[in-house]
Amino acid sequence: MTLGVGLAAACAVAMAAGGGQQATSDIYRVRLGGDASETRIVVDLKRAASGAVDNAADPAKIGVVLKGVLAAGPLEGQGRGLVRDWAIASGPGGARLTLDLSRRASIERRFLLPPADGVTVYRYVIDIAAADAKPHPAAIQLSQSLAPDNDDAPIASPAAAPHARKVIVLDPGHGGKDPGAEGASSYEKNVTLATALAVKARLEATGRYQVVMTRDSDVFVPLEQRVQIARRAGADLFLSLHADSGPDAATRGATVYTLSAKGETRVGYVLSRHEWFLQPTANGDDRAVGQILLDLTQRTTRNRSAIFAQDLIERVGDSAPLTTRSQRDANYFVLLAPDVPAALLEMGFITNPDDEARLNDPTERAALADKIVESIDAYFSPPTKLAAR
Repeated sequence: MTLGVGLAAACAVAMAAGGGQQATSDIYRVRLGGDASETRIVVDLKRAASGAVDNAADPAKIGVVLKGVLAAGPLEGQGRGLVRDWAIASGPGGARLTLDLSRRASIERRFLLPPADGVTVYRYVIDIAAADAKPHPAAIQLSQSLAPDNDDAPIASPAAAPHARKVIVLDPGHGGKDPGAEGASSYEKNVTLATALAVKARLEATGRYQVVMTRDSDVFVPLEQRVQIARRAGADLFLSLHADSGPDAATRGATVYTLSAKGETRVGYVLSRHEWFLQPTANGDDRAVGQILLDLTQRTTRNRSAIFAQDLIERVGDSAPLTTRSQRDANYFVLLAPDVPAALLEMGFITNPDDEARLNDPTERAALADKIVESIDAYFSPPTKLAAR
């Protein structure tokens, strides 16, 4: 599990009852995002602040005192996810935020984000998780590595053991209102789903994998949500399936993509907007350490992705034609998670009659699914040290 996986993108803004704040208040607003497994609370502040947990021995509530923060009168609002409702009131030493919980939960981490990347306010972030939720190993590692030397150090759980079964996230491209590329008699969204389901069945039959689908029916799933699904599942590998298209009906063949250098530059921008990869930044030094860790994580992920992609395209080539330059890089959104090895497989050109026939033929689809499973097995075989968590 990773907290903050795209929560900012689905954030619910909860303003204080009664409208605008008085000028003496240090609190702009409180925002909540998430669900019944994990919830993020963001308090937008005029100034930097540290905090201290004060639960007052009530397991149905979480309390955090924002030291030195002024609140203009009592503030309250409706909750979201694990939070039934919230309230802020002035008290000794600062403003006390009280979260009334809808189920048992605890704080996973707390940190302060200073103004940056177009954001003009300080953000005090609290991530809470249900008592039975499973922490994401990457989030734990990051929290421990970047913990600032003060009482707002992210609160991390003990490192989780490696998955008993590797978690594979299959992402059938497009879906629902987004049909994708169109062939003479079929849509991309249908062939990607059919292939993903075939791969899923084979992976699960081995007993070695837990398979998560970004969609298992004809529904539309936004790109950012697909990445969130992978990171929330603690994915060991993410594979997105697509069917290519082109103006020349003679063009055919499969291609595999991994994240490009340009895409890695894009990661920083996307992370700052969606807050996928937690980067506690209580001061300048921590920000620098956070960037170093992000760079190292990206480098490792890029290497793992390349290893998988190379083997995947070689095996796919045994049963299907390949494009001239069959292994490429790109800055596709679904490849942006910095800590999940990922590849995007264009299985062929749906605008080519032969490729379209192959993509819609159950026997050919089964052969392709077998090759994909072989490549996943090879990636996680003992000699592939990089694939181990």
